[in-house]
Amino acid sequence: MIGFIAMTLLAALALPAHAQSYPSKPIRIVVPFTPGGGSDIVTRVIGPKLVDAWGQQVVVDNRAGAGGTIGAAIVSGATPDGHTLLITSSAFAGAASLYPKLPYDTIKDFAPIALVASTALILVVAPSLGPRTVSELVALARQKPGQINYASAGIGSGTHYAAELFKLAGGINVVHVPYRGVPEALTDTLTGRTHYYLSPILSTLPLLRDGRLLALGVSTRERAPLLPEVPTIAEAGLPGYEYDGWFGVLAPAAVPRAVIDKLSRELMRITTLPDVRDRFEKIGGRARASTPGELAQLIRTEIETRRKVFAAAGTKAE
Repeated sequence: MIGFIAMTLLAALALPAHAQSYPSKPIRIVVPFTPGGGSDIVTRVIGPKLVDAWGQQVVVDNRAGAGGTIGAAIVSGATPDGHTLLITSSAFAGAASLYPKLPYDTIKDFAPIALVASTALILVVAPSLGPRTVSELVALARQKPGQINYASAGIGSGTHYAAELFKLAGGINVVHVPYRGVPEALTDTLTGRTHYYLSPILSTLPLLRDGRLLALGVSTRERAPLLPEVPTIAEAGLPGYEYDGWFGVLAPAAVPRAVIDKLSRELMRITTLPDVRDRFEKIGGRARASTPGELAQLIRTEIETRRKVFAAAGTKAE
C-alpha cells in the first residue's frame, strides 16, 4: 500500500513537470487544408504569438485531402508530447458525421484544446452567371434541376455542410463538386466551372473588392462588419438559414493533461490580445476562446447536427 501511495504521489508531481518543460522543441501545427484556406490563415495569426510566448519555432504543415481527414490522421498518430497540434475547422465534425470509416476515432483519438476563431461564409458567384441575389440564384436552380453545381473545400467540410443546408432551405436540386481546399474551389467559381460557392470570408474578400466575384449573402445570423451592404442569406430569401464556421486546436489524445491545460491557457490569452482580435476582424473573422471541455462538447454536438442534415439532404461520402 505504501509503495502504491508513493507511486501515485510521484505521478502527481510529474504532471506539472511536463508543463514546466513544454515546449522543449519546435511545435508542428498540421493544417489539414491547402494554403490560403481559413484554417491556414488562422494558424498564421496564432503561430507567431506562440513563438513570442515560448521562444520555440512554429512550423505550419499543410496536409490537405479527404475533407481534412488526412491531416487529422497524421496528428492522431503523432507522438503525444504536445509538439504536434492540429488546427482545423468545423470540417472535423463534418467528416465524423459523413464518412462511414475514418483512420481515427474523432472522439477518442484527440484531446480538444481550445477554440480560436470563427468566420462567416459568403455565398459568391461569378458576375457572368447572372443572378444578383440569393432569390435569383435559387430561382435559377429551380428552373434547371440537376444542372447547377456548387463548389466546396472537400466532402464533409464546413463549406460542404453549409451548401447542403442551403440546398435544403431552398428546396433545390444541385450538384456537389468537391475540391482539395478553398483556393481551388474559389478558382473554379471565378472561371464559371462551378456556379456558386459558400466561401470563408477570410479567403474571399480580395476577390469581392476587385469585382471578380459577387457576394449574394452572408451565412451568419448577423451581417458581416466588413461587408455591411451584403444581406444575410436569411434576409435575402431563406428565413432561418444560419451557419457560423469555427476553428479549433487539438492534440493527440495521450498528451499529458498539464500540457493541454498550458496550451489552452496560452491560446485563451492570445485570443484576447487586441492585435489578434483586430487581425481576425480585418480578415472577416472573430476571435473565439473556450476551455478544452467546451470544445469537446461543441464537437460532439456538431457531429450529431451534421449527421442529421447530411441524412436529410441525401448526402453521401462520394
